[in-house]
Amino acid sequence: MTTSLAVDSFPYFTEEHAMLRQTVRRFVADRVVPHIDAWEEQGFVPRDVLREMGALGLLGMRYAPEYGGSGLDTLANAILAEELGRSTCGGFAVTVLVHTDMASPHLWHAGNKTQHDRWMPGICSGEIITAVAMTEADAGSDLASMRTTARRVKGGYVLNGAKMFITNGVHANLYFVAAKTGDTGRNRVMTMFAVEKGTPGFKVARALKKTGWLSSDTAELVFEDCFVPEENVLGEEGRGFYQLVKNLQNERIVLGAQSLGEAMKAIEITLDWLKGRQAFGQSLWEKQAIRQRLAMRLAQVEAARALVFNTAWRDTRNENVAKEVSMIKALAGTLVNEVMFDCVQFHGGMGYMRESPIERMSRDARVQAIGGGATEVMLDEIAKRI
Repeated sequence: MTTSLAVDSFPYFTEEHAMLRQTVRRFVADRVVPHIDAWEEQGFVPRDVLREMGALGLLGMRYAPEYGGSGLDTLANAILAEELGRSTCGGFAVTVLVHTDMASPHLWHAGNKTQHDRWMPGICSGEIITAVAMTEADAGSDLASMRTTARRVKGGYVLNGAKMFITNGVHANLYFVAAKTGDTGRNRVMTMFAVEKGTPGFKVARALKKTGWLSSDTAELVFEDCFVPEENVLGEEGRGFYQLVKNLQNERIVLGAQSLGEAMKAIEITLDWLKGRQAFGQSLWEKQAIRQRLAMRLAQVEAARALVFNTAWRDTRNENVAKEVSMIKALAGTLVNEVMFDCVQFHGGMGYMRESPIERMSRDARVQAIGGGATEVMLDEIAKRI
């Protein structure tokens, strides 16, 4: 058992939040950690594990009890994200978080009651796993450059185009797809659609091979004259860009929390390694330069955690935290990689071996400075608000 260093004395945490953390941590220890190597090898997280999480109430925490949700707050999902980050398996963590915080919220916020009744119970139970398809090969952070189109026809729309780097893309049941419904070229006139697996004209073109997040199924998707009925439109036609942007705030909070969960766990693992590893007649922990570097990393992670949870708390109060969520994404995505660099270094040769959790964690962490808004884009978002 590794040391636990995280401090949870934030005044806005309730007993319910503490119980949630314990539940997730127990689940990860019992049902995730023993199977990580197998999941990494097979390239996806088994759906029965996600259904178990649904049965525990972990997949619909922000949604209404009438659909199987718990009606909890932003802090709850930040706790979930942090604990999933502590699993040492970024692929498992992002499989869950894309479903809970990056895809299904589009249905919850923009969908109508008929759509909620149709899909939300399965989303909360884990019977339906979701993905969001907005990124394209030439349109990542720059959503206005999207090329996928949706042409209105009798009874619905016809989608044509392709999406890239879609998490849960291979094995999802329900995809929330953004497509241009205005003029071609760079603009913000787009609409969101709910597209079910098996819809004619929609296919998974290929599963993508990645450096990290190996247990996350990531795909390229193709739409060729794919008919989507009118009742599958999410929200207003032409307002999809603003629906996407609205959820980025929540997305960046949970990605920041996940990153810092990873960073804190890496520090704990490395601390135990340093105290047990002997070199030149003493433990590595007794080397002043090493222990001071790790101490500084711990201070940085705790400071960033305070920003994450304070921002999540402010979000529960409906405050404008657009600047802060960009700060979180830029800071946490960079810091987790700095922490991993030091932790691999302090593990020496073992840190470069596939049998070491630190090796996997260092690969998984790299994308935290890219996905969900690249660091450079986040810094510009902050600069606009200074």
